[in-house]
Amino acid sequence: MSVEIDAIDRKILRELAANARLATAELARRVGLSKTPVAARIRAMEDSGLISGYRVQLSPMKLGLTHVTFVQVSLSDTREKALREFNAAVRAIPEIEECYMIAGGFDYLMKVRSRDIGEYRRVMGEAISALPHVNSTSSFVAMEAVVENALTETP
Repeated sequence: MSVEIDAIDRKILRELAANARLATAELARRVGLSKTPVAARIRAMEDSGLISGYRVQLSPMKLGLTHVTFVQVSLSDTREKALREFNAAVRAIPEIEECYMIAGGFDYLMKVRSRDIGEYRRVMGEAISALPHVNSTSSFVAMEAVVENALTETP
């Protein structure tokens, strides 16, 4: 279910996506409203679930996690029980930054972040390959991030 938002809401979301710690007064100034209507709009977007939370965004590069590998995973079993088992096990591997079930020639696509190729090899050998129902994997090492976290730019 989508939520109806207007141009002012989009401005508010853009500003909050760039800096969720922005004071309401400064946010109001940037979007051209007073504090009370801005606070009301934020509360409405939170209540509707459009804004689902606020969090700290860490810099993987500053943490030394400069190696990104995308991994295609094909499962040997795609019945619901197997998918649940696989999904639960994936969530327990901290190096897996993102994981999506895919409709296509393989079952899942993962984004794995590590310090270097040696650490990635360890994660692949000890964790990803040991996930339940994994039949095969293919790894693709990223050379450069052209766009990351694009939602902060234009919601």
